[in-house]
Amino acid sequence: MAEVLVLVDHVEGAVSKPTLELLTLARRLGEPSAVLIGAGADAAHGALASHGAEKIYVLDAPELTEYLVAPKAEALAQLVADTSPAAVLLASSAEGKEIGGRLAIKCDSGIITDAVDVEAVDGGVQMTQSVFAGNFTVTSRVTKGTPIVTIKPNSTTPQEHPAAGTVETISVQVSDNAKGARITETKPRGKSGRPELTEAPIVVSGGRGTGGDFSEVEAFADSLGAAVGASRAAVDSGWYPHAFQVGQTGKTVSPQLYVATGISGAIQHRAGMQTSKTIVAVNKDEEAPIFELVDFGVVGNLKTVLPQATEAIVKRKG
Repeated sequence: MAEVLVLVDHVEGAVSKPTLELLTLARRLGEPSAVLIGAGADAAHGALASHGAEKIYVLDAPELTEYLVAPKAEALAQLVADTSPAAVLLASSAEGKEIGGRLAIKCDSGIITDAVDVEAVDGGVQMTQSVFAGNFTVTSRVTKGTPIVTIKPNSTTPQEHPAAGTVETISVQVSDNAKGARITETKPRGKSGRPELTEAPIVVSGGRGTGGDFSEVEAFADSLGAAVGASRAAVDSGWYPHAFQVGQTGKTVSPQLYVATGISGAIQHRAGMQTSKTIVAVNKDEEAPIFELVDFGVVGNLKTVLPQATEAIVKRKG
């Protein structure tokens, strides 16, 4: 059975949920092998092996963590040349897509980004994507080289599948050309107590209808253990940080549940969230375009609806 390489997203060995999703999807294509860059192999081993990683390649070179993505792409290209995998899977983060693009060039291969599903078909790999601002769902295949695929978070549910998790440390060579952008300083991300927006299974977003006050949105999100997002209108007005913008020019999310509050549903916003599994909207305008997309809709003022919903959820929890 051919190997499927999965690039591990981790912080000091704490493996991200999207990585576990990738390992689950990789089992459809072949035998998953995790690729870990940087320190933390011991801490990551349990999670990777329990989710199907037969091998764990630890790429060893100081340049891999001292510089931006170019050395990582070079190291992966060397591993691809050595192992001839059936595919390489990466998370559809900004870094994952940049590494994937560079890797595809180095391996003279095709790349598919923002896939939401993968399957083995006729001896190859077929991907499902949502394209043209989410208006069409298509199936795609790479016709040249090793398929390089970036996959949106929340595309599947991680499933445990005990495997050997054999660790193999590999020394790699990094060229001078890959050392153009050195990392001079890193700062830990401030903790909000909420899950990461692109990884959260539930997202609650607010828009122009908040009037600049996100307190009801945040309270409702906290009652669900959800991440908070915002529309472009809200962030452009300075009501919420740009890092939380959901949309074509912001972040793309695909949670199990997406709640849009006070958001009209312009195509720019829909492009960033309409692959969500279940969509709920709260808007006082019954003609708002968002209602064309939703599974459930509430016509009403979010400042009245959300506090009632929050109270009901807290009571049920209690």
